Amino acid sequence: MLIRNCAGGVVFDGEKVFLLKNEKDEWVLPKGVIRNGYLSNEVAVDRVKKEAGISAEIISTAGQTNYEFFSFTRKKPVCNRITWYIMKALDSSFNVSKEDGFQDGCFFTLEEALDRISYSQDKALVRLSYDKYKEMITQLALA
Repeated sequence: MLIRNCAGGVVFDGEKVFLLKNEKDEWVLPKGVIRNGYLSNEVAVDRVKKEAGISAEIISTAGQTNYEFFSFTRKKPVCNRITWYIMKALDSSFNVSKEDGFQDGCFFTLEEALDRISYSQDKALVRLSYDKYKEMITQLALA
């Protein structure tokens, strides 16, 4: 089995979270493979910018998820291990990368996002990240 280390972002703008619609009509979070000695946080920020056109800053770690699939091009199973970061968008603009196979993208309320997200572990990740994000924003406002 090929194991790939990846990184991605759960990006918030106020009360909303960003999702991408991929070529399989699945609503997912921006992420990518860590290559060439880059750090996971660098890859996460870069993929959010490349795939979604969003400038964002990391405010916390969000956790890790794993998923496996069979790669027909490699003719073997692949396991993606993804390190996730909670991010705050620096503004509300986005530009979905059609070149990377994405069809659409948008900032959604938590409820809208949970209705759309294709994978249960991503739903759990977004729900927990939202709670942590709200707590951190509240603490910053009180400081």
